[in-house]
Amino acid sequence: MAEHPAYPVGLRLTGRRVVVLGGGQVAQRRLPALIAAGADVLLVSPDATPSVEAMADAGEITWQQRPYTEGDLADAWYALIATSDPEANTAASAEAERHRVWCVRSDDADRATAWTPATGHSEGVTVAVLTTDAKGRDPRHTAAIRDAVVEGLRDGTLVAPHHRTRTPGVALVGGGPGDPDLITVRGRRLLAEADVVITDHLGPRDLLAELSPGVEVIDAAKLPFGRFMAQEAINDALIEHARKGKSVVRLKGGDPFVYGRGMEEVQALAEAGIPCTVVPGISSSISVPGAAGIPVTHRGVAHEFTVVSGHIAPDDERSLVDWPSLAKLTGTLVILMGVSTIGKVAETLIAHGKSPDAPVALVQEGTTAGQRRVDATLATVAETVRTEDVKPPAVIVIGEVVKVGPDAPEPRK
Repeated sequence: MAEHPAYPVGLRLTGRRVVVLGGGQVAQRRLPALIAAGADVLLVSPDATPSVEAMADAGEITWQQRPYTEGDLADAWYALIATSDPEANTAASAEAERHRVWCVRSDDADRATAWTPATGHSEGVTVAVLTTDAKGRDPRHTAAIRDAVVEGLRDGTLVAPHHRTRTPGVALVGGGPGDPDLITVRGRRLLAEADVVITDHLGPRDLLAELSPGVEVIDAAKLPFGRFMAQEAINDALIEHARKGKSVVRLKGGDPFVYGRGMEEVQALAEAGIPCTVVPGISSSISVPGAAGIPVTHRGVAHEFTVVSGHIAPDDERSLVDWPSLAKLTGTLVILMGVSTIGKVAETLIAHGKSPDAPVALVQEGTTAGQRRVDATLATVAETVRTEDVKPPAVIVIGEVVKVGPDAPEPRK
């Protein structure tokens, strides 16, 4: 008989009995999707992996701790046979055939009546890939195709030209520390769907080159501020374009809520009745030190890290930072936007008990091609910034973790 391709179909299993025989690695991989589909899952197996046991303990599946017996599949709509006993697998497969239950066999796909495709998900779309040629069936090949399609959907590189999703409103997207590969998958996809992108100078600029020619890109630094403050002008631009029915992305560096004034934009949009989606980003406070080989915590060295804005000097009456208390901490201090004030910061920390020999690292343009690291001590950091011409954006790390990495340079004396 000629081999025919499998007929692809989506099973609606909500509330329907699915029987899984065997509690090993195959079950561990397949059970989460069955649970997510709402299936009434009965697991029949003498033992199970710890992860499968946890599903049973949580009440997500029913586990009968015994071997397969005739009649287990009588009320099933779908079955997954994955025991380590070939005879039990064959008997269960025969029972499934008698009861007309679609059956997957992990040990012998050719004798199964159903195959499990390589599946993936992206924003309401399920991708399922099956190999049509039974003789050339290669799970790794189908998984690779699945991964390529899902990745394309997620990052926006695979979009149907005439059915591109454009949701009116604003997406507040954290672009990460600078490297375009460090934006989240969701952030990249929303950029690909945008009609308008309003960006600032800390956003990952390389991503803008990937946008479609028709996308309007607005540099927030060049908005006509007039009598308004810069932030008010940005808020007005977001509202104006969203009210025109456009899909607007506000692309910000790092995370929108870590010194990014993101909440001010969310509040302005809420007051204007504009829907807003917030997409978190990788904060430079952790990622930039990591890219320079500095862990912000390390066992036996630092049990906490504190992130501080340094854009206002300690002696400025507007400062909200309790610098004397920070000087007493034994963990890591990460300072953002502190290049211009690091001299005053160092003086204040030393005056309140921090050792002048405390190691300091300055990481300029972290995660980008221009990244460089300069090391100093708390006593020498101000002079080092001047002599080494350290420019913003730079992340400053103070603490013993600076010396942990195998390639940590000697601090400038």
